[in-house]
Amino acid sequence: MLTREKSEQREYEILSEFAAKASETRGRERFEPKCEFRTDFQRDRDRIIHSKALRRLMHKTQVFLAPEKDHFRTRLTHTLEVAQISRSIARALCLNEDLTEAIAMGHDLGHTPFGHNGENALAERHIGGFHHNEQSLRVVDVLEAHDGKRGMNLTFEVRDGIVNHTGPNTPVTLEGQIVKTADRIAYINHDIDDAKDSGVISEGSLPEEAVSVLGRTTRSRIDFLITDMIENSDGKPEILQGEAARSAMNELRNFMFQNVYLSPKVQMDGNLGKIKNVIFGLYDYYETHLFELPSEYLEMVDDFGPEAVIKDHIAGMTDRYAIDLYSKLFVPTGFVHSVE
Repeated sequence: MLTREKSEQREYEILSEFAAKASETRGRERFEPKCEFRTDFQRDRDRIIHSKALRRLMHKTQVFLAPEKDHFRTRLTHTLEVAQISRSIARALCLNEDLTEAIAMGHDLGHTPFGHNGENALAERHIGGFHHNEQSLRVVDVLEAHDGKRGMNLTFEVRDGIVNHTGPNTPVTLEGQIVKTADRIAYINHDIDDAKDSGVISEGSLPEEAVSVLGRTTRSRIDFLITDMIENSDGKPEILQGEAARSAMNELRNFMFQNVYLSPKVQMDGNLGKIKNVIFGLYDYYETHLFELPSEYLEMVDDFGPEAVIKDHIAGMTDRYAIDLYSKLFVPTGFVHSVE
């Protein structure tokens, strides 16, 4: 029988000296008894996988709003792809796969409906702005529940990796550093796939200097970047990329911002205004109809204030829920005459 203690001991026998060890976690904010069979990082991963916030990512936009084809990425498929890339790198480097997967599965839990356009709209409307990585941390710390209390009560290492997966700060663990780069590897290359399928770009339009280094297919580019990270980070106390790989990946990222993320065809100019109308309209409505918030949000108003709770509610919505709610609140349905 594989007990938690045996799993923790195996980490010392198998993993790199630079790997985060579950038995050395900085701990949780609230004390709780240890599991008999799972390490703390395994428990964190399981809590995230079973969360409502993760399930909602299935219906949140990655890049393309309400795509007609079935194979475009969503926030959930992006999350799974980040987890796969991250675990491949962690395994090769003998780092902690459980911690890596937990961070990867939780990194985008705070994303708004309508992708980055929704994030920008909520950042403009909400006092104090909005950043999805900070909201992801708030989801696991406050909005999801565990044992009847607010928050999942995750370990410090998972929480640090989630909030620092983007932005200027570097995660304290190598596992968190892996996810930070794997996130970019995933969204750049998989968004290229979706953009080509939609006709926004063609394979031939990708910058030649970048694809000559990384490869001309999604598979070859991801394989090159994973291999490069492994080779440059092996035996070192930080996660590194080679200069050629980093430069080529950044060139692809800049290309995607110019030709896809900010492309009028993708943005569909009118939809930008409509997305803003939905976010602003719902925010304004709940400011004047606070007691119509769902009970789980309403009970937090005294602790966090109405603006924070309204922001939480809107950020947690899926694309279709936000559209349906906006239509219910602001679009007239007409008079229906019933005949007995």
